Amino acid sequence: MAVKLRLQRRGRKAAPFYHIVVADSRSPRDGKFIEKIGTYNPLTVPAAIELNRERASHWISVGAQPTDTVNAILRFKGVLYAKHLQKGVAKGAFDQDKADEMLAKWIDEKENRIEKQREDTKDAKKKFVAKVDGIAKVKVKPVPVVEEAPVVEEAAAEVEAVVEAAPVVEAAAEEVAVEAAPVVEAAAEEAAVEAAPVVEAAAEEVAVEAAPVVEAAAEEVAVEATPVVEAAAEEEAPSTEETTTEEKTEK
Repeated sequence: MAVKLRLQRRGRKAAPFYHIVVADSRSPRDGKFIEKIGTYNPLTVPAAIELNRERASHWISVGAQPTDTVNAILRFKGVLYAKHLQKGVAKGAFDQDKADEMLAKWIDEKENRIEKQREDTKDAKKKFVAKVDGIAKVKVKPVPVVEEAPVVEEAAAEVEAVVEAAPVVEAAAEEVAVEAAPVVEAAAEEAAVEAAPVVEAAAEEVAVEAAPVVEAAAEEVAVEATPVVEAAAEEEAPSTEETTTEEKTEK
């Protein structure tokens, strides 16, 4: 009986999903199998592969023949590299511990590259969505209410502390105002005393500078008013003579 490692199709139409199975080569593709050793999803980038490396190595060691696709999967997951290392152990090139260390290092590097490729794919998808829709869709995680309780309690405690401190602050402000009143009054009186000479000097200077202007204005007013005064005097003169004549006649 020829045993093969091959894919068994699952999934709906246009969305294939495969099981990696060990089966008799005479069995139908999706028929009876001996053992399932993994899964393969070719629709993701990179392809999602789950494989039991130990069982795959066992079946390869006993002569099972993989198909081309399964052979590529075994190479991708390091099963064929493990077989190569076992040949080196058999030839005495290195011991089993060294082989296990080399295999673990190879698998770690491989998984890191796969994870980086997966992250790059997610970033590319986000950029594409942002380019098409204008805004990348971000899943908002609900915030648990229980975690906010300590924050609310702390805020309430702070508010209560402020309310309790208000009378103390007001009393301190009043005390400071009472203590500062004499100092403020003394400073105001001192400032007034110091400013008095300056104010008087400024007033005298203004008066001296304004005197010529006042005298000139007075002279100008007197000159302009002289004709009016003379005219008024001439008008009053005849009435005075008439009054004198009338007084003489009465006498």
